[in-house]
Amino acid sequence: MTADSEARDSGARDSVTGDSTPGHSAGYEVARRALEEARAAARAAGKSVGQGRSSPAVRPRRAGGQRRRWSGSGPDSRDPQPFGRLAGRIAQERGWQSQIGQGALFGSWERIVGADIAAHAQPTALHDKVLHIQAESTAWATQLRYMQSTILAKIAGAVGDGVVTSLKITGPKAPSWRKGPRHIPGRGPRDTYG
Repeated sequence: MTADSEARDSGARDSVTGDSTPGHSAGYEVARRALEEARAAARAAGKSVGQGRSSPAVRPRRAGGQRRRWSGSGPDSRDPQPFGRLAGRIAQERGWQSQIGQGALFGSWERIVGADIAAHAQPTALHDKVLHIQAESTAWATQLRYMQSTILAKIAGAVGDGVVTSLKITGPKAPSWRKGPRHIPGRGPRDTYG
């Protein structure tokens, strides 16, 4: 080995072990000078430079002088939202509330009024906030008329206030003598005895 290569090897060993020898201090001085030059250049540009770490970049203010706000630990409009809440907001913005309320009412009729009532009466139409219900017998129609306020309260609790304001309950449809292919115009069948 030559004298130059031995000096280089010892300098490399010294830098690894951390010994302060002339070869080691020269590398340290070069790094220190480069750091000082970078700090001086940053000061000249008007940026503050911290010790050991660079400061975060200064961003320009937003339009209108508003600063960016962080959401924090509380709920915020930028947080992920449940799909149902998003769909409800879109329906309200577009005026679909009544159609969604009607669909929810007809779709979950049994859950709203109970299995017993749902087995004997079905909703047929919803016009101008009046729900038309057809019962399977006149006795059930009468019973539902007595329970009208209770049914309205259950509907309001399930689909919201204002979707249904009143009920029109009808019994089964009886055959009409006024319709059919053999109908004769006139008074129709009457009691002729007496």
